[in-house]
Amino acid sequence: MSQLNIQNLYKTYDNKTYALQDISFEVQKNDFIILLGLSGSGKSTLLRCINRLVEPNSGNIIYEGKSIINMNKTELRQYRRHIGMIFQQFNLVKNLTVLTNVLTGRLGYHSVFSNFTSEEIDAAYQCLKRVGLEEYAHKQVRQLSGGQQQRVAIARALMQEPELILADEPVASLDPATADSIMQYLGEINQEGVSVICSLHFLTLARRYGNRVIGLKQGVKVFEGNPEDIDKVRFKEIYGEEAEEI
Repeated sequence: MSQLNIQNLYKTYDNKTYALQDISFEVQKNDFIILLGLSGSGKSTLLRCINRLVEPNSGNIIYEGKSIINMNKTELRQYRRHIGMIFQQFNLVKNLTVLTNVLTGRLGYHSVFSNFTSEEIDAAYQCLKRVGLEEYAHKQVRQLSGGQQQRVAIARALMQEPELILADEPVASLDPATADSIMQYLGEINQEGVSVICSLHFLTLARRYGNRVIGLKQGVKVFEGNPEDIDKVRFKEIYGEEAEEI
């Protein structure tokens, strides 16, 4: 049984143009799937449908054998505990400390009034150590560079003890060297048994880290296969005739 099964997914925001059109694919445990495509191709919408930040118009999403489409609030909260989300713009609370931001990864396990346990605080330090930021625990996030903030976001996702990480263009605003280091962290996490679905713009990173690529163009899946199978013809099918690989 696949870990995640996307079945004939459709999404439109205006009842005229489809952001996603008949998208289907499966995710196996330990997959590192790269979503490739231009801005506006549907990558972010697809990731947000998977954790139901966006509601699809039709189709189904099956996780571990159970549909998430009709989950109630309690079921959805439990499902989201297993799904780590990493955003392009980090989505951190800039005036709070690094440690507090990482601890928010445990909010799905808490009631409104419960405090973080000493075990959770210890775990947060371990997550920060994992991404090389333990010494920054008590700094405000606003004092960190973009690459450091994205590493805080990865540590926050790890605090959930996720089974699947959704990374929405996590390196788009970073320089090439920092982008590669962020992808290395995701690659290490994947090798430890966490599945990853990551949207990217750069085919070089897709070839380096992904075991499978889904190519989207104007909300339609135009490619699914191994990264090394994307030749010049396939590249132009995904990005358009005028596109050149860099």
